[in-house]
Parts: sequence; C-alpha cells; structure tokens
Amino acid sequence: MSVFTPLSRPQLETFLEAYDLGRLRDFQGIAAGTENSNFFVSAEKGEFVLTLVERGPTQDLPFFVELLEVLHQAQLPVPFAIPARDGIALRQLADKPALLQPRLAGKHIAEPNAQHCSEVGAFLARLHLATRDRILHRRTDRGMTWMLKEGERLVQGMAPEPATLLGNALKEITQHREAILALPTANLHGDLFRDNAMFEGTHLTGVIDFYNASAGPMLYDVAITLNDWCSGPDGQLQPALANALLAGYARLRRFTPAEVQLWPVMLRIACVRFWLSRLIAAQSFAGRDVLIHDPAEFEQRLAQRQHVTLALPFAL
Repeated sequence: MSVFTPLSRPQLETFLEAYDLGRLRDFQGIAAGTENSNFFVSAEKGEFVLTLVERGPTQDLPFFVELLEVLHQAQLPVPFAIPARDGIALRQLADKPALLQPRLAGKHIAEPNAQHCSEVGAFLARLHLATRDRILHRRTDRGMTWMLKEGERLVQGMAPEPATLLGNALKEITQHREAILALPTANLHGDLFRDNAMFEGTHLTGVIDFYNASAGPMLYDVAITLNDWCSGPDGQLQPALANALLAGYARLRRFTPAEVQLWPVMLRIACVRFWLSRLIAAQSFAGRDVLIHDPAEFEQRLAQRQHVTLALPFAL
C-alpha cells in the first residue's frame, strides 16, 4: 500500500476536531498513490479525501490551494481544500502538511472510449482557459532542465538501444527548448492520467491529484494527457481516441501554428518525463511496499512516437 505515513484513529479524530464534520465513522489508506499519502475519510457530514504531502517544498502548497480554488470557482469538477472553523485550509498532521478535500463521485476508467476522451480534452481546455489570463506561477520541478540533468545521469547505465533512444530525445529537447518555452502558456495539471479522472458513465465527474501542477506550455499538458488516454497496450496511439480528445479540446481553444509544428516533439518530451520519473521511483523505492509504475511503458511509447502521423485539428 502506498501510504508513506500511517495514521491512527485517535490521530485523525484529533485532527478532525478543527472541522465541523461530526464524528469520524471510518477511514482507510488509498493504495494508488505514488508520491503522497492519501486516505478516504468518512464522517457524519460527508465523505472526504485527506492528503498528507510527502514530496516537494512546502512553500508550494499555497499555490495548489489557490489553483484548486480558482478552478472550483470556474465550476470545474475538482477537489478543493476545505477550511477548518478558523478559516485555515492548509494544516499539519503527523508532522506533514495536510489537506482535507471533498471526495468526488465516480470511478476511474481503465479502458476509455471516444466520449471519455472528448470529455477529458474539454476539461483540459477549460482548465487552461480559466488560468491563462491570470497564471499562478510555479515552476515544475520536473521540467526540461530536470529531464536533461537526470537523463544524462541515467543514460550512462542503460543498454545500447534504450541509451540511444533517450540520448536522441535529450538532444531534441535541447534543440527545441527555446521554441517550446515560447508557446502559449497557462496553468497545467501535469499528470492527467486515467487514474486521476473519474466518470459516471461517460460524464466526467472529477479530476484529482494536482500536485504536479505548474505554469507552462498548454501543449505539454495535452501531450501528457493524450499519451496516457489514447495509447494502446503496445504503446501505439489509437486514432479514434486521440482525435476525440483533441477535438474536445480544440472546440474550446484552438491550437496555434507553432503548436502544430512542435506537436510531435512535445509528444516525445512527455514520454521522456514519465520514463525518467518512473526509473527514479523504481530505484528509490526498490524492495518497499510502494506502488511502482513500469518505466518500460514510457520507453515503449517514446519508441512509438518517433514517427507521429496524428495531426492537431483546427489550427489558426
């Protein structure tokens, strides 16, 4: 189970005394997390998710609280930090920063169809439109600078074939870095995978886990999302799913000519980001009872993205 900081019932009961939620009924750790400790919390006045933030500088947490409040006010289906009776939402529990949020309805979709993908694309466009005119500034700690540094370190221990694949990708990042940074920007989710979205039928009811959110090129967020939602078991992009996601997005925000030109590059960079982070996680948590996603999945996808025929729609 990926709960890095276990909690006892008395600890949680004491924590909840600051809120007006009634008696604690039950709680359980959530096994799906890979970076933070998350718990389902059932109280007399509702169902909630408690997050203990395990990674990253604590000075970034007000950014996440503010971003989610902005998106909540824009009527996007996102969690938001619930303030206690004293008005403070960001609190401490077990010596870790703690956020209590409403538990959103719905369930994760393992095998999405075109309508699911269209909904996800539209959500992403709404997120970008809600923030692009007043971007909340936070630099990602896993951006291109990080990719180049960690990639150069990790490539040294690789077999020849993956080393060549990664080495070429790092050269491409260096070549296109300035053009990518000049693309249209907004706040990004940064990790909108299938396990971070919930549906009732084909209706998107919630998007969670904004702890990789930052300011950056909107196209990067689209590439990250599409690489997960629209890839088949062999890593190949599924055209029907990919076109549905891109159309759902483009109905609300059209892509620019610069984005069209850099689209294949961005798909590959999005693969590099998660290949590297999964390799690092696999090394860091080897032998521990922590959910580790397979790095080979994104190595395979990067190999498949060397020739991209999928085009962006409706370019201006």
